[in-house]
Amino acid sequence: MNVVSLIGNLATDVELKPLGEGRSVASFVVAIDRPGRDGADFIRVAAWNKQAEACAHRLARGRRVALDGRLRSRTWEDSEGKRRSSIEVVANHVEFLSEPSGTARAPGREVAAA
Repeated sequence: MNVVSLIGNLATDVELKPLGEGRSVASFVVAIDRPGRDGADFIRVAAWNKQAEACAHRLARGRRVALDGRLRSRTWEDSEGKRRSSIEVVANHVEFLSEPSGTARAPGREVAAA
């Protein structure tokens, strides 16, 4: 089973890339505190299509999120011919836990589903 659930704060702003034909991908990094220790783990996250657009609209560096998804690994060759690899979370569900500055809403959470 490949299931990941995380709660943390965005360490980067959201980068939204339109892919054409109504498709888009958003990428960002979430900082997850290490319980009982100093420091954090930084996890790259990808969200797709409507969820990607909602993330780009609602999230910014420092905002708190909860998400679940799956791990995906990939490898590629960089411009210098070196083999690179990365593991990221592909989000199935993103929940916005903090409001953007300047908004006044009733208490609650907003959710972006895949």
